[in-house]
Amino acid sequence: MGAIRWAIAVFALAAGLTCSSCSQPGDHSRGVYLLLDTSGTYAGQLEKARHVINYLLATLEPGDTLAVARIDTGSFSENDILAKATLDDRPSRANQQKRQLHQAVGSLLDELRPSRYTDITGGILQAIEFLNEKAPARRTILIFSDLQEELPKGFVRDIDLKLAGYEVVALNVTKLRADNVDPREYMTRLEAWRDRVQGGGGSWRVINDLEHLEALIAS
Repeated sequence: MGAIRWAIAVFALAAGLTCSSCSQPGDHSRGVYLLLDTSGTYAGQLEKARHVINYLLATLEPGDTLAVARIDTGSFSENDILAKATLDDRPSRANQQKRQLHQAVGSLLDELRPSRYTDITGGILQAIEFLNEKAPARRTILIFSDLQEELPKGFVRDIDLKLAGYEVVALNVTKLRADNVDPREYMTRLEAWRDRVQGGGGSWRVINDLEHLEALIAS
C-alpha cells in the first residue's frame, strides 16, 4: 500500500499538483481562507491573486481545506465565499477538486465587480467562523488587500477578533496615494492590524513579494 501511495504522489507532482503520502500519524490538516479585496482602489491587483491561488492549489494536500472569499461592502456573509473545498483523502480525488477550484475561481475573478466599501473585519470574522467549523489542525487567514478598511455608515466593526491558534498573513499590501505623501500612514495601518491580530491571540506576517511564496504557509 505504501508503494501505491508513493506512486500516486509522484504522478501528482509531475502534473504540477503536489500531494504527499497521507500515512503520517496524527492530524496535520491545514485550513486556509483567502480574502480578496475587491474595492475600487484595489481591484486592479486581483490578477496577481491568481498566482497566490495557483501556489495554494499546488501545495495543499489531501485533507486540507481551502476557501476563497471576497472582501466587499459587508463581508460577514457566507455569500462572499467564492469557492471552497476540503480535499479528499484520496490523492486522485483531491487533484480533481483542485482542478475544479482552479477553474471556478478563475471564472469568478473574471466576473468580479469592484465594491464600494472594504469590510476587512467582517471578512476575518467570516473566516474564523468557517475555519472553526472545519476544525483543521492549522489555520491560516490570508488577506490580499491594501488593508484600508472603509465601512458604510452604521456598520459596527469594533469587535475583538478571537484568533488564538491562527496565523494571519497580509499579502501584496499596496501603498495608497496618501501613503506616498506621508509614509507614516502606511506604517500606522500595518501596525494597527498587527496589534489587532496579535491582541486577539493570533500571529501576524506581511508578504509583499509575491515572487517568493515558499514561506506563505509556515511549516
